[in-house]
Amino acid sequence: MERTNFVPKTLPSALKENLQELCHQARGDILKMTSLAASGHPGGSMSSLEIFALLWSQANVDPANPLMKGRDRIVVSHGHTSPGVYSVLGALKFFDLHQALVSFRLAGSDFEGHIERHLPGIELTSGNLGQGLSAAIGMGIADKSNDITNHLWVVAGDGENQKGQITEARRFASKYMMNNLTYIIDLNHLQISGDTADIMPVNLRAEFEASSWEVISVDGHDLSALYQAMRPEGQNRPRLILASTVMGKGVSFMENKAGFHGRALKEDELKQALAELGVEDNMEILARERKNYLHSKKQNFREEPVYNLLNPGEAVTYSTDHTGDNRSAWGQALVSLAEANPDNLPLVFDCDLSGSVKTASFAKKYPGHFFQTGIMEHHTATMAGSSTLADKVAFWSDFGVFAADETFNQHRLNDINHTNLKVVATHCGLDVGPDGKTHHCIKYVGLMRALPNYRTIVPADPNQTDRAVRHAASNPGNYFIAMGRSKLQVITKQDGTPFFDENYEFVYGAADYFRSGTDVAILAMGPTCTNAVQASELLEAGGISTAVLGVSCPTELSEDFIDSLLEFKHIFTVEDHDTKTGLGAGIALALSERGNTPPLTRIGVTHYGASGNAEDLYTLQGLQPEQIVEAVVEKLT
Repeated sequence: MERTNFVPKTLPSALKENLQELCHQARGDILKMTSLAASGHPGGSMSSLEIFALLWSQANVDPANPLMKGRDRIVVSHGHTSPGVYSVLGALKFFDLHQALVSFRLAGSDFEGHIERHLPGIELTSGNLGQGLSAAIGMGIADKSNDITNHLWVVAGDGENQKGQITEARRFASKYMMNNLTYIIDLNHLQISGDTADIMPVNLRAEFEASSWEVISVDGHDLSALYQAMRPEGQNRPRLILASTVMGKGVSFMENKAGFHGRALKEDELKQALAELGVEDNMEILARERKNYLHSKKQNFREEPVYNLLNPGEAVTYSTDHTGDNRSAWGQALVSLAEANPDNLPLVFDCDLSGSVKTASFAKKYPGHFFQTGIMEHHTATMAGSSTLADKVAFWSDFGVFAADETFNQHRLNDINHTNLKVVATHCGLDVGPDGKTHHCIKYVGLMRALPNYRTIVPADPNQTDRAVRHAASNPGNYFIAMGRSKLQVITKQDGTPFFDENYEFVYGAADYFRSGTDVAILAMGPTCTNAVQASELLEAGGISTAVLGVSCPTELSEDFIDSLLEFKHIFTVEDHDTKTGLGAGIALALSERGNTPPLTRIGVTHYGASGNAEDLYTLQGLQPEQIVEAVVEKLT
């Protein structure tokens, strides 16, 4: 099929005929696919079909080279329309259409119920609505940073535009004048519960125009009109295309029926629909093939993820007379990384907190790679993550309650898409102090533990913070680096020199033995490491041999590390974190799988904190060195 890249002013007639036939056959394929699976979303797939057909046949993408550098980015936000996406991509030879037909939604199949980026032609695994516009913007920012000129295409359902994240995304696109962005809404006016105007009316034209977008209304089934609306020539700002469509288009009894949003046809309905469409009814053959379908290893045309990584640069060692906060060490490490990577600068995202999270120095030196998003955390989390799918390293720094608690769903999507985002969460724990319980982030370890592709680091002091940031920047995958607000003493060896000195190399998952001992082990993370060391000195003076281990990676507890704990009489964990979901919980789980183990006592946050000085809040939760000593002595007597 001829690929025009939307250059001709009108859709060539021969091409239009080919696309009409493709859509005709695809409607039958959608119905077959969903009926064989006895589930799926045929209605919206049929209403979005002409949009899909035009995009993947005419945009700058290549079925023979789906990872072509400089390609247009096509992101489908309403991922439940996978039958429509698969039918079009299969027809255009991105992959074998027959395989999609017989294995759709089959356990172990490549063709899952919502679109997956392991398939050629698909940029983003999507399905939880409202994410696609943010994701495409992130990819576009990264492509522009890599001097790539392309176009960003996003397709979404009208119902999902009730979500607030899309408002955040459209504002960002307007602020940064993204004139290579086209957002196409399938305006079929229906969602699961009925008419969108009844469920939650949204004046899409007025809202987008208020954000300075160009807005075009068009018949979403008229290929010529759609083509005209999509042509980027002369576009000077973000463009919204309101494509009026019909749910279930092409089958009379399905049209404009909300019930067919997520219901496959029954056998008699399918026969009637295929006859009405005039497409072959080969369901018996397909059903036999599906029944006998043999799964091979799940295919991933991307093979292993390829990530952009940074040169870690030269580590900084703070002296023992240095008293500083970890967030300042993070900010200085960020600038140092940029200086070490002048031709591969990272992207840095901020939500109106650059002074507090210490990204202001980077912003001043590298304004073209710093993005101020205002108070729009949901959009930023998705955008920052997706930017790394376009060959960039990205950092997003925010307060812990926003970087973890508020945006968990966005991190989950990043996790599923195997992004390469480095989240630096400051102001974690009771250490935030007077801001009070609404700002005490005390659940982040548990949240990140639930994400299999996120790595969590809670550094003990500024020196380890410097190493942790450099490690995350130079290693693939998502990282969540958590730290408090207060200034900390530099952790020392027993000889008084910095523990994390110029010879220290950060190894993810390794514990740091601050002090050796044989009776009890105190495991600490983050700012409580200092308290644990001080407690051990008091215990040693009282005749209790105490080992102190810094556990900076609480979600990665190696078998060897857990085995090493079995020699102690009692194990204590100390953390500025909820004890039910943090370090103590992880140690408890690991020990429970060993059988005969030493007793464990968890010391940490047991209830929401108050508003007050961090030291006082630690006292209220039993985290001061003297209180740790009391807990140890009580358990040993």
